[in-house]
Amino acid sequence: MVPTWDIIFAGGGLANGLIALRLRQQRPELRVLILEADSRPGGNHTWSFHQDDITSEQHRWLAPLIAHRWQGYDVRFPAFNRSLAGDYLSITSAQFAAALTDAFGDSLQTHAVITALTPETVTLADGTTLRARAVIDGRGYTPDKHLNTACQSFLGQQWHLRQPHGLTRPILMDATVDQQGGYRFVYTLPLSATELLIEDTHYIDAARLDLDAARHNIADYARQQGWVLDNLIREEQGQLPIMLAGDFPAYWQARDKQPCSGLRAGLFHATTGYSLPHAVALTDAIAASAEINAAAIFAVIHLYALRQWHAQRFFRTLNRMLFLAGDADKRWRVMQRFYSLNEGLIARFYAGQLTLADKARILAGKPPVPVGEAMLAILKLTPRMRAFHHE
Repeated sequence: MVPTWDIIFAGGGLANGLIALRLRQQRPELRVLILEADSRPGGNHTWSFHQDDITSEQHRWLAPLIAHRWQGYDVRFPAFNRSLAGDYLSITSAQFAAALTDAFGDSLQTHAVITALTPETVTLADGTTLRARAVIDGRGYTPDKHLNTACQSFLGQQWHLRQPHGLTRPILMDATVDQQGGYRFVYTLPLSATELLIEDTHYIDAARLDLDAARHNIADYARQQGWVLDNLIREEQGQLPIMLAGDFPAYWQARDKQPCSGLRAGLFHATTGYSLPHAVALTDAIAASAEINAAAIFAVIHLYALRQWHAQRFFRTLNRMLFLAGDADKRWRVMQRFYSLNEGLIARFYAGQLTLADKARILAGKPPVPVGEAMLAILKLTPRMRAFHHE
């Protein structure tokens, strides 16, 4: 049977949406269908990244999606506050959804619940089976027995304030707050003179964030900053995997040749959880593919994912030191020390482009966690690793 579509995107999240938009620009002849289970693509999210996380050419084609840009950002720790240079940018799910809706019209189907898929077919809840030369599964991360992950859990609230807040740039981390059993910080984006996105963020062993407690934390933090909350515009929540270790080849073997994207493909910064730079890079790789079929696209994604897994080995080592060495309430010491380092190193860290000298500098000196526990974590010998294995 001749396929109706060239590519079906299972899920209209960030990674699939970016691939679809770029293909519409570069390969407009392709027959593309996006299937989204919710009422609109993109969900309810804010995706942020640093200027140096992507190339100048990638900035060019991504520019229409950018909702906010700031010059520099701040961090706050018990020992110091610091302002860092370099633009910080955000894409909102509302702007993302509007772009996809405008570009694809009826080729974007919402409320489309998928019950099964293969590399070339999708079955919907009503029993309909759709066929394509390739199906890309971008329906988000699911825990896997081959991967050892901790979690970055957060609740964000977008508020209109009664008076201007006075911020000119984001506060990426305010770790001066009570730690509450893990590495906790508050993340704040100034969206206008009187609007803020305030996120209560926790690096914790498992996704068990108490949402009511997080709401209380945000209200308490706003009060401490002197911000008078007036109107809650929206609320977003999420859990991002933080990679500690794993058998990534086995993980991909289990995909059974199914093309995947985004978190589903294990493509995110192992320490920060940021996925947009990887989604952008994968988009370019797929758009440049000579063949558009399931086997060819799987090969492109698989190769990119394996290379990134190898490139992020050092980040997984740092994560094990963060989660497996020392007390959970003292994890902030690791990040405080990191943010005392050279500004260029910090930028390369976020971009996933650390040099050997950078890695040596991060590990130099007395570690902010017990040495013995740090070594066991680095070598994956600590029994605490068992808590992060998913069956």
